[in-house]
Amino acid sequence: QVQLVESGGGLVQTGGSLGLSCVASGSFFSINGMGWYRQAPGKQRELVAMLNRDGNVRYADSVKDRFTLSGDSAKNTVYLQMNSLKPDDTSLYYCKAWIRRDSISAYVEHWGQGTQVSVSS
Repeated sequence: QVQLVESGGGLVQTGGSLGLSCVASGSFFSINGMGWYRQAPGKQRELVAMLNRDGNVRYADSVKDRFTLSGDSAKNTVYLQMNSLKPDDTSLYYCKAWIRRDSISAYVEHWGQGTQVSVSS
């Protein structure tokens, strides 16, 4: 019943910016970790940025100085601001969250469908 709804992908030129949003919708008790991964053709999926319950954000080294992940707990939403984009950032970006339905259930891994980010040179 839980869905991760992604938005904000698109095509930009090198040096441009995009913002990705992910909203957890449906009925659930709590979220423990929410953020973004990406996967380009022929490559493994990699962590981009992840926000945990302590408010700590872990970034991939390749995006640390350019991307910012923020969260709005009241709206069950994370937002990834991507600046100074370059062609290497071109990938399919997936929202990921750990969610439990009630207080005695285990956290379950959820994934969005993916949104394309393309950066032209």
